[in-house]
Amino acid sequence: MALDRDLEPWLRLSLLPGLGDLAFRRLLAVFGSPEEILAADHASLSKIVPGKVASAICNGGAGDRLTVAANWLEDPSNHLITLADETYPGALLQIADPPPVLYVKGMVNVLNQPALAIVGSRHATPQGVAIAESLATALSAAGLTIVSGLALGIDAAAHRGGLAGRASSVAVVGTGLDIVYPARNRALAHELAAKGALVSEFQPGTPPLGANFPRRNRLISGLARGCLVVEAAAHSGSLITARLANDQGREVFAVPGSIHAPLAKGCHQLIREGAKLVETAQDVLEELGIVVMPAPAPSASHETDTHAREILDHIGFAPCDIDTLSARSGLASDLVASLLTQLEIKGVIAALPGGIYQRIR
Repeated sequence: MALDRDLEPWLRLSLLPGLGDLAFRRLLAVFGSPEEILAADHASLSKIVPGKVASAICNGGAGDRLTVAANWLEDPSNHLITLADETYPGALLQIADPPPVLYVKGMVNVLNQPALAIVGSRHATPQGVAIAESLATALSAAGLTIVSGLALGIDAAAHRGGLAGRASSVAVVGTGLDIVYPARNRALAHELAAKGALVSEFQPGTPPLGANFPRRNRLISGLARGCLVVEAAAHSGSLITARLANDQGREVFAVPGSIHAPLAKGCHQLIREGAKLVETAQDVLEELGIVVMPAPAPSASHETDTHAREILDHIGFAPCDIDTLSARSGLASDLVASLLTQLEIKGVIAALPGGIYQRIR
């Protein structure tokens, strides 16, 4: 397919070996546009970039690499966003090193919605997964798009929760968008492409190189108003993302855990350093100044509504299963299950993996 005339110069330069983002932005500052950069003479370019790179620019840029990107862009769900586009995420324009181009698969508009990053351990506990998904569901329902990195564990749970709410979810990945990594999250990636978005600064065909993942973390935090860490070891990539968020002027949040739990160490460390302690979604919303109208309480005009309100009280604010609720309330398990379905339809609770439920309002 013939590339869009406005996109081709951006692609040629972004795909050029040896021309990093910083040098690209410096060239843009001097020459004004990719077209002017490609039209510049070697002497002018050599004042800003090494001679070998200047020669490559004079020879037309990326060459064969353009074909791979052009083929990827043939899919109507695939997009290339440049610094010159109105759809470029406004939040990323506030960070020190925004990528000149972004590859996006899915819904471009979600990239400019208010967002919260949720990150954590790939080896999360079942409780941590449930907490991350529950918080993400509630925060997405309140209007915050959930941003994470598509890793196993907390990231995947955060995406599932975000997709369950109205504000959806965005995955920032460390590969080209024609590759799903890890492969176990393929179905989740497809759902994100259909209902949210996948984002990468890396060209199609880029494999999962170790150095790319710490680099993408600045975009996870940069896209969001704050970063929430749920379960992290004392030395983990999640803490890097949280500190990047702090450096970018974003709020940092952490969920505490047991003093004996290894995956609580990182969160406790962040809290000692000034991160906001989070027990409920409301803690995040209040810190960000987001007001959510409370859901109306279940009516007590009928016996069923009264039982539903009792079940809501018995759930509290921690994940809970049907057998536990039956024991607490004295109601039969089948009645409890029916009441939970009613509350879920009303948007007061969320069903989580493993047959447990979480109050979200």
